[in-house]
Amino acid sequence: MRLIHGGARKIAIMRERLGELFRRKPNHFIQRMEEHAQLGLECTEALIQYMRKPNKKNAAHVRKLEKEADELRRIFVDELNRTFVTPIDREDLYALSRALDDILDYTYSTISEMDILDVEPNAYLKEMAEMLHNSAEEILLAIQRLERHPNVADSHAIRAKSVENRMETLYLEALADLFHVPEDFPDVAKMLKLREIYRHMFYAVQSTERAANIISDIIVKLF
Repeated sequence: MRLIHGGARKIAIMRERLGELFRRKPNHFIQRMEEHAQLGLECTEALIQYMRKPNKKNAAHVRKLEKEADELRRIFVDELNRTFVTPIDREDLYALSRALDDILDYTYSTISEMDILDVEPNAYLKEMAEMLHNSAEEILLAIQRLERHPNVADSHAIRAKSVENRMETLYLEALADLFHVPEDFPDVAKMLKLREIYRHMFYAVQSTERAANIISDIIVKLF
């Protein structure tokens, strides 16, 4: 009886070891992309907080996240250059990394210029920030689902792209409202400041769309 139990135990151990041997290892580069996308989500959340309560502390927090993302991308590019064979086309990996970095760059540019130019958040900017955050969240979810659930990942990418369509409409509405005939010079100055900040927000959401398109391309190629 002991021999039987001992044999069964050995078989179970062998099966477990074989499972570990053939189990698909996590894609290191996708893990890096997930880390980058997580920083993007945190950055857009900080942007929302800034829109609710603009101050130097909230602006500094976004700058900190943007610097962390820059360093993470430098490490990623170095690892990519030192890897001979990659599970995903290196061009796609590099392009996705750049799109993710652009999300943080444009988010920081928005806050930086608002802080320097002393621009108060308005209803359009607050709504744009919410849209950007929603799109960044969809990008993170798409990357997290990419390996094991590619169809689900693609659905999140599609949702991110749909946010860009809504953002374009809101952007045009904001510009139309902005370009009402100004009454005096201060109105003109405010108009010029807001136009640039609206543009940064629009470019940030466009970056999420680029990331979503790259994710969809990866899914078509690999799955």
